[in-house]
Amino acid sequence: MTASHSGLQTITLGGGCFWCTEAVYVQVKGVVDVESGYSNGHVRQPSYEDVCTGSTGHNEVVKLVYDPAQISTREVLEIFFVIHDPTTLNRQGNDTGTQYRSGIYFSTPEQQAVALDVIAEMQGSGTYSRPIVTEVVALDNYWPAEDYHQDFFARNPHQGYCMAVAAPKVAKFRKTFARLQKP
Repeated sequence: MTASHSGLQTITLGGGCFWCTEAVYVQVKGVVDVESGYSNGHVRQPSYEDVCTGSTGHNEVVKLVYDPAQISTREVLEIFFVIHDPTTLNRQGNDTGTQYRSGIYFSTPEQQAVALDVIAEMQGSGTYSRPIVTEVVALDNYWPAEDYHQDFFARNPHQGYCMAVAAPKVAKFRKTFARLQKP
């Protein structure tokens, strides 16, 4: 789906393991599709195994299609900054490597502007004690993750990683953004 198809927008976010990020955004009102994948690397059609080597340059991401009449780009990004740590370079919790970097991969200049504004506001407000290291660049070389990664949390809620890492992020989203949760 293109960035402006039927009034919908597409933005791609890297916030650590895509299982966790996807688990949150599937519950967000106005988000109509969430797909786990890989982006902004130099290898065409990488596999999970390729990306895990750290040699492809790809990031684990979720591609979101959303309806800006129901949720703004700013709100999508506010959720993003609450559910991951944008101050750790190439790391989220115990997950380390360039494939876990914080990134906003925009599909329109307006999304880029909103992302840069939100980051500047957060830096200026002292929300974080360390600098935000989130990269903000155009989406490039996206490839969907394998089928077994799609809807992973929903299909494996009792898997150890899901219980220890994804479930707390989902709970934090529900508590912080109850008004944006799907009914």
